[in-house]
Amino acid sequence: MSTVTPDRNAPERAPSARERLLRAADELFYAEGVNTVGIDRVIEHAGVAKASLYSAFGSKDGLIRAYLDRRREARARRIERHRSRHTDPRARLLAVFDAFDELAHSPHWRGCPFLAATGEARTDATVNEVLGQARAETRQCFLSDATALGVADPEALADQLVLIFDGGIVGAQNPVDPSAAVRARALAELVIDNAPR
Repeated sequence: MSTVTPDRNAPERAPSARERLLRAADELFYAEGVNTVGIDRVIEHAGVAKASLYSAFGSKDGLIRAYLDRRREARARRIERHRSRHTDPRARLLAVFDAFDELAHSPHWRGCPFLAATGEARTDATVNEVLGQARAETRQCFLSDATALGVADPEALADQLVLIFDGGIVGAQNPVDPSAAVRARALAELVIDNAPR
């Protein structure tokens, strides 16, 4: 029986037009805003034909949704990576803030892409829907671990932690202030430790 080993010298496959559009959108939308950047600029930056955009996403709104969904998925993976390091529910609750701290200290941090998109002049259902999904996912993390912690009202604790998390994100941008993540975590500790059992 013979085995085939991959040729390490073979050229890597070029990213698809869809992937190039997503990368361009991610870079431009995050830096300048989803409404400020026109579709022609994204297409030019991606180096693809205009038809590729409509074939892959249907419209600019479809591309915006894909961009925000990709950011939402990355956020969920980062949070889960930090939570998975712990088994203790209290530590898992605080790990959500550790994930935020990691992001806020990234050299690429320019603020929350969801808040930036909703803060623009023309906010539509697509942006609000993805933002709502991201917040619901974060709340579910808090609710799951608040329940495991055995507090009297896990729903209330989850809601309080979402408010602290959101406030920390707002505090970490304009001007950029990564220390807001640490302050949000400290406040979360107080709220968790004082939650009625």
